[in-house]
Amino acid sequence: MEQYLRILSNISSRYFIVAGIVFLIFYVLLYKRIATRKIQLDLPTASDYAREIGYSLVTMSFFALIPLVLLYNPDIRPYTSLYFTIEEMGWAYYILAFPVMTLMHDTYFYWTHRLMHHPKLYRTMHLVHHTSTNPSPWAAYAFHPLEAIVEIGIFVVFIFTLPVHRSHIFLFFLFSIIYNVYGHLGWELYSERFRKGPIGKWINTSTSHNQHHRYFHGNYGLYFLFWDRMMGTYRENRS
Repeated sequence: MEQYLRILSNISSRYFIVAGIVFLIFYVLLYKRIATRKIQLDLPTASDYAREIGYSLVTMSFFALIPLVLLYNPDIRPYTSLYFTIEEMGWAYYILAFPVMTLMHDTYFYWTHRLMHHPKLYRTMHLVHHTSTNPSPWAAYAFHPLEAIVEIGIFVVFIFTLPVHRSHIFLFFLFSIIYNVYGHLGWELYSERFRKGPIGKWINTSTSHNQHHRYFHGNYGLYFLFWDRMMGTYRENRS
């Protein structure tokens, strides 16, 4: 139980600190100055925030359970690819693992996300998240328990396929929650010129993901739009 609570504390602190700071800045402190630049001009309701936080708490309980089972079980841990000193693989590998993990996660997310939009799965697994048609930063982890299990599946993929250091896990999932909160922010941080440029057109921006929440289809990627453009699921940004 102590180990579980420690893992849960790490995950929940990331969520509440990142989402909380961003919410305070954009939805409270700066709101009057930037209200007209919001992607969807209306604000979510208090009940929307409560629902998003409530489901996120359930999600994080599952996010903590899977690492507990896999990393603290002496019958399973020896079969994982976790390593303990950076020198084992070297600094070059350590640094290059991050972009590899990002591409792996984006691919995993695109295909599992798209699968959850299948009519036979959507209402059961994914509708909870799409209840936030005008998402806030608190929606980052607002998943049905079944979807939460799918989402944490990338952790399982990592530790059984790719040599990962403990700090890889910490830093990558910190980056992931930051980007996830940005995706549900409700404001765009990239300039329009960048979004339409040679690099930006491949990035899944807050605008792109907001389109997905508003219209329910297209822009299934997490960090990038590679798969969306290749598979014909890219949705042009529109009001």
